[in-house]
Amino acid sequence: MRENPEAIKSVCILGGGTAGWMAASALAHKLQGLPVSVTLIESEEIGTVGVGEATLPHIRSFNAALNIDEVTFMKATEATFKLGIEFCNWGRIGDRYIHPFGDYGTPIDGIPFYQYWLRLKQMGEAGRLDTYAYPIAIAEANRFRHPASDPAQIESTFGYAYQFDAGRYAAFLRRFAEGHGVIRHEGKVVDCQLNPDNGHVAALKLDNGAVIAADLFVDCSGFRGLLIEQALKTGYDDWSQWLPCNRAVAVPTESRGGLTPFTRATALEAGWQWRIPLQHRTGNGHVYCSSFISDEAAHARLLGNLDAPTLADPRQLYFTTGRRRQFWNRNVVAIGLAAGFLEPLESTSIHLIQEGITELLQIFPDKHFRQSDIDEYNRRMGVNFERVRDFLLLHYVATQRDDTEMWRYFRNMTLPDSLEEKIQAWLTRGHLIRYEFGVFLPPSWVAVMLGQNLIPRHYDPRVDRLSSDEVRRAGDALKQRVSAAATATPDHGAYIRKMGAASDTVPLLAKGA
Repeated sequence: MRENPEAIKSVCILGGGTAGWMAASALAHKLQGLPVSVTLIESEEIGTVGVGEATLPHIRSFNAALNIDEVTFMKATEATFKLGIEFCNWGRIGDRYIHPFGDYGTPIDGIPFYQYWLRLKQMGEAGRLDTYAYPIAIAEANRFRHPASDPAQIESTFGYAYQFDAGRYAAFLRRFAEGHGVIRHEGKVVDCQLNPDNGHVAALKLDNGAVIAADLFVDCSGFRGLLIEQALKTGYDDWSQWLPCNRAVAVPTESRGGLTPFTRATALEAGWQWRIPLQHRTGNGHVYCSSFISDEAAHARLLGNLDAPTLADPRQLYFTTGRRRQFWNRNVVAIGLAAGFLEPLESTSIHLIQEGITELLQIFPDKHFRQSDIDEYNRRMGVNFERVRDFLLLHYVATQRDDTEMWRYFRNMTLPDSLEEKIQAWLTRGHLIRYEFGVFLPPSWVAVMLGQNLIPRHYDPRVDRLSSDEVRRAGDALKQRVSAAATATPDHGAYIRKMGAASDTVPLLAKGA
């Protein structure tokens, strides 16, 4: 192999947890065969946030790229399947809908089915939009199967993600990464040595005296941003004006009843509550804004809403929503909480880690660290963060609620231009502006807008090619297909057991199935 003297020879990842070990696994796997060493520094004393347990379907492509077997992964992480997120009390108190990882029905003449549903609604003959979506039907019935490969089948019209133990996922990936040559160093960083000529990070000194030098550093040190912020003074864009929730309290409970294949997000007076069912326990938490509720009241609200006994004491978290002004600065790339934080309303935390890793591998530098590459990486990641911000904010502003101070704050908010443009295009005739970058595809925006009662004034005029009877028959036929397919779909817990993905340590799984 011809050796390039300008090629990166060493990468150092600061911090373990989900972000650190995802980065280590991906870099070790994708750079194998090249003369590049990958090391990771972490301290058992510092620990990780580790409450992120719900994911988006993109995690499957990450695991697949590493050739990780699904059954092995699910057993190791106590995972369940996830078909979407149920939202309760967001548009109005008493409302509920599911944001599915899939479409509503199938297009007719190339036009999305929801446009025909809008016409049915104007005719006064539309049922719940959810009844036309196969993934929602099976989610509500606690059922699951893998998507069909035949696109003509209604069972092919969805994707899926996982709900898993983030701490066990990090441990699982640590074994993977170390098996692919990653060297782990235990210790705390006590000094960051900068190159006086260019300001790059040259080496990290640990509390045990070890000095770790590298060409490229990946900062996965969490909210502290030990390299990207404390060493390089990159700066942080605070988005609290749009996403003011700044605290969370989390607590696990016993697993009770059937294993629901979806995450639940319930809007409360000053924030919202999550419920994430794993095989061995259920994750719960309350995200809230300290301007509208005290810590004591938020803790009491969470504990009063639980549906099973707790397994540990509540854990308090503090954060400021926003992002670093540069995700990549000099020879440091920030990934995970070191890059920024957006509240976990749509399970985007692990996805943004994945995006950061993917973009780094696509724009992997040499020792020149060309500014054009750094600028492109920062542009792409900036757009990803902003699109997620807008989608999360949509949940808070597409509402009729004004019953508490927090909801009145959102009712009077001036929106980012990017979100205002999207909403107005939707309200005109159900048109969705497509993005080049951004995790959420049109069906996701449809789910939230219609689920929270943002009904367009008009529908796509091409729908009128069909007569009223033809639209009515198409809607009825679709509902019947969805209902029949859902009835034939296996129970979620039973499906996990049958495929061999059930953990041996979960006695409650059989009871709930």
